[in-house]
Amino acid sequence: MPKRKNHSPEFKAKVALEALKGERTVAELASQFGVHPTMIHSWKRALLKGASGVSERGGKKPPEIDEEQVKELHAKIGELAVANDFVSRKLKPWTGK
Repeated sequence: MPKRKNHSPEFKAKVALEALKGERTVAELASQFGVHPTMIHSWKRALLKGASGVSERGGKKPPEIDEEQVKELHAKIGELAVANDFVSRKLKPWTGK
């Protein structure tokens, strides 16, 4: 059984770009570069998926958390919980529960 080949990222990008050009079929590229057509399709998908992040500067940054806003929202949740509990207790005599 033949040993698996580990292709470099540069090689994968080169083959995927050739596939994207569309000048030759995937079967032709597979025979030229000595790889399976399925691999060419997966490299092409990976290239297209990664292309969306090219124009972003500095990569994706985690969203900044405003601690003051978090405190305000927690306080609002507490107020609404108390109000909800109050209304539910006042409605019990009318609902029969």
